[in-house]
Amino acid sequence: MKTKQIQWKTLLVRTSFWLITEVILNAVGLDNLADYSEFVFERNTIVFLA
Repeated sequence: MKTKQIQWKTLLVRTSFWLITEVILNAVGLDNLADYSEFVFERNTIVFLA
């Protein structure tokens, strides 16, 4: 059985980019705008709660 290995370098780069972006947007005061855009673009996602 072949297991899928995590590409640690890619994961580290993407996580670092996301974290730096969040810090910069929060410092500038645009974090709420970014959160709102995520809400708008994902509004068609249906979530089922049991």
